[in-house]
Amino acid sequence: MDNSAKSKQELLEDKDKALEAYNAKHAKSKKLPILTKSERKTLGIGRDQGRAEFKYARISPRKVKIVLDLIKNKNIDEAYGILRYTPKAASEILFKLLRSAEANATNDPNKGLNRDELYVAEAFANQGPILKRIMPRAQGRANRIKKRTSHITLVVKERK
Repeated sequence: MDNSAKSKQELLEDKDKALEAYNAKHAKSKKLPILTKSERKTLGIGRDQGRAEFKYARISPRKVKIVLDLIKNKNIDEAYGILRYTPKAASEILFKLLRSAEANATNDPNKGLNRDELYVAEAFANQGPILKRIMPRAQGRANRIKKRTSHITLVVKERK
């Protein structure tokens, strides 16, 4: 598939071919081809999922990933239970993010997914910008403190 933008009519004519090219992974980089937002909308990519992102969360991605690994591929009710009773700082953030992803999946009239069939399909935390601070030390020295931030993404889908 070339990178030039196609008209809606052309996309609909070659829908099967475009979806096949989108879902087939590239041999070298294993990345999906880049489509514009209008092309994804025309092809219906992303209609079967609810997605929520939290950018610039003031918690280290390393701490978030521990809790994310607990809820990946779990049903939504089971994920809520795990998050409620996990004594980690990231649990509260992820609980709210999961509620948002669920709402995005069930309330959108274009998606209208069944809440009882939802599960956590994807969950990942990427590193955001690092806030650099200084801590005074003995004899006029200073140490650097790195306050890390993260970008957290949760995707829920219906189980087939």
